[in-house]
Amino acid sequence: MRKYPKTEKYDKNWIKENQMGPNPIILMEELCYNLDLHPGMKVLDMGCGKSLTSIFLAKEYGVTVFANDLWINPTDNLKRFVEAGVTDKVFPIHAEAHSLPYANGFFDAAVSIDSYHYYGADEYFFPMIYSKLVKPGGQFGIVCPGFTQEYDNGFPDNMNELFGNDMFTFHSKNWWQKLWGKTGIVEITACYNIENAHEVWLDGVEKGEEFIHADKDKVVTLVVMAAVKKGHRKNVYDICE
Repeated sequence: MRKYPKTEKYDKNWIKENQMGPNPIILMEELCYNLDLHPGMKVLDMGCGKSLTSIFLAKEYGVTVFANDLWINPTDNLKRFVEAGVTDKVFPIHAEAHSLPYANGFFDAAVSIDSYHYYGADEYFFPMIYSKLVKPGGQFGIVCPGFTQEYDNGFPDNMNELFGNDMFTFHSKNWWQKLWGKTGIVEITACYNIENAHEVWLDGVEKGEEFIHADKDKVVTLVVMAAVKKGHRKNVYDICE
């Protein structure tokens, strides 16, 4: 498995206590290999959960993060920001993905770790909602659970047993690349399956051993995709349309 030196700085028990799936800091560090983040940037961390990824972005890249989640109480996330010493860089937001309280073109980047497949796997969300939040020339990045192939005639029984309804949100890297690419809004700069995805899944996922045993054909993976919004900001009307 690839080395993640930034992740290794963080207390493993702290990560384990707060993660809600595969180690989110590993996934964010992997994604950031494909992004160009600098201090002063405004970043939307969409579906941030308990905001480990938001804390990571603020500490490692000096960006200002809007930690947006529907399921986790923002006051609880604020407590984690206080403990991490990042209250000047990270702001807790409670909002549903289709009712986001941000101006068009407000962000320099929008990222999502292990959540985008829940709300972004349709034809409408990216071109009509999500893409508008980032300025021209800005960046997008997601990491989602997925399959190494698409299934046109039903899913393997063992996948249904492991993932239930979540399975219907899992797609291949080619499927995700086509979903964003055909909008013409972005240039896809990276789209791949994480190497040794099973090992990453084992890091924090309940019933991990059961999962590895069931996925004998290694069809379950973790998909990384990054993109840059086309065009250049010319004036205020460009970012508010």
